[in-house]
Amino acid sequence: MPANQYVEIRNGCYHVGGTRIGLDIVAYEFHDGRSPEEIFEAYPSIGSLAKLYGAITFILEHPKEIDAYLNAQDERWEEFKTSNALPPELAEHFERARHELSFRRH
Repeated sequence: MPANQYVEIRNGCYHVGGTRIGLDIVAYEFHDGRSPEEIFEAYPSIGSLAKLYGAITFILEHPKEIDAYLNAQDERWEEFKTSNALPPELAEHFERARHELSFRRH
């Protein structure tokens, strides 16, 4: 998937251009039914609504690639968990959050 002015690749991960906001966050929020305005309100560090619309357009133009990327991110998380044991209460917290994000996607 090529990057553009709205989406950039850093360390093998996609981000909204010029921000630390992962494209996966935008994808999950958008697929969960949140409007671009609601997403921008939740993540104002995106910088502008126009930039967010550009990122959403990128997501919509590459549905198969985005789905593959999100699945790869899930796999990376599983690998991280395996090699970095967390205290049970922290692991439970992260698992709950990941489950909620995964549930939104499907």
